[in-house]
Amino acid sequence: MTDENNGDDLKQAQAFVRDRVTRFITKGREPQRWGGSVNPPVVHASTILYPDLKTYLQRKSSALTDPKSVVYGRIGTMTTQAFEEAVADLEGGDRAVNYPSGLAAIVGVLTAFTKADDHLLVADNVYAPTRHFCDNVLGRYGVNVEYFDPMVGAGIAGLLRPETSLVVLEIPGSHSFEVCNLSAIAERAHHRGVRVAVDNTWAAGYYLRPLEHGADIVIQAATKYIVAHSDAMLGVAVTREALYAQLKATAMYYGTAAGPDDCYLGLRGLRTLDVRMPRHFETGLRLAEWLMGRDEVETVRHPALDVCPGHDIWKRDFTGASGLFGVVLKDFGTDAVRRLVDGMELYGLGDSWGGYESLLVPSNPAPERSATAWPYQTPGLRIHAGLEAFEDLRDDLAAGLDRLRGT
Repeated sequence: MTDENNGDDLKQAQAFVRDRVTRFITKGREPQRWGGSVNPPVVHASTILYPDLKTYLQRKSSALTDPKSVVYGRIGTMTTQAFEEAVADLEGGDRAVNYPSGLAAIVGVLTAFTKADDHLLVADNVYAPTRHFCDNVLGRYGVNVEYFDPMVGAGIAGLLRPETSLVVLEIPGSHSFEVCNLSAIAERAHHRGVRVAVDNTWAAGYYLRPLEHGADIVIQAATKYIVAHSDAMLGVAVTREALYAQLKATAMYYGTAAGPDDCYLGLRGLRTLDVRMPRHFETGLRLAEWLMGRDEVETVRHPALDVCPGHDIWKRDFTGASGLFGVVLKDFGTDAVRRLVDGMELYGLGDSWGGYESLLVPSNPAPERSATAWPYQTPGLRIHAGLEAFEDLRDDLAAGLDRLRGT
């Protein structure tokens, strides 16, 4: 991709979100409700006191219908409700449910919309803990889990059964970066009465709104781009009004809820999403293009590059890209990769992504595939481009590649 095309993509992304920018700042805020305070207060509460029995009974009965109802701390307070309102607007949905982590949000959705003897279809490139939960928990409770090629598109119709209840996608896969054809999958699934859930953490609800392309439920590990500062665990699921009660009730049954401090940090991060995401996009894409020209690199898995599977779908459905992408190296040994990783100065070595800091970890999707084979045998890296200057990040990578070669 040329610098000119890169600029066009950024302009397109900025135009797409222009009418939403102000909403990032205003949703989930009611200053006059809190004496003019710009931000909603952090409400720490377990017990909620009621003025009389009539109010007590009314609120208890409205926990699943009234988004402002405060019944018990675990079910929601003004702080958690403000976070849910803001993220529901970000994703273009009606209602949201908060969770104490991204994985908890995934578990909440999977358990809300499956039961014993159901058939669950899961894309083969999903987040590894999603697969682990499906294999080690859902399977024990009688859910028949089947993994499929994320590039199947309309071919999903051939995998649907009468007992299929849910299709689960991650767009793109956060280690292998294929971009699946959500609209084609959703159309065939809905024709058979099957719901579709999408992990949208990579695009953060900013560069893709899956509900507009046929998804029924959207999940985010808000730990990542929404919180943005690598200092809170937080998850969220967004859906339409018709499915909200089932989703919320399941969270209540399991007792899963994020703390008010973490929801507050999610709101804080959300206010700057529009400022940060274009920077992640620009820096990540420039690094990916630069790496494509390096002799040490076999290929780069970045959806905005035409060598990445599903690139055409990315161009059609997305308005930009985040800072996370993969690199496949040529045939270097373990010691060489260790030299590269251990000497990095600006790239941290740690799990997660989406914060302001850049990260680099070894990556090998092969062990987490069962329906499709990972096509590479050589070492891989997963890079998150943070908010540091491109030139500094590029130079740190260049020095790392020199160490890889032993020079």
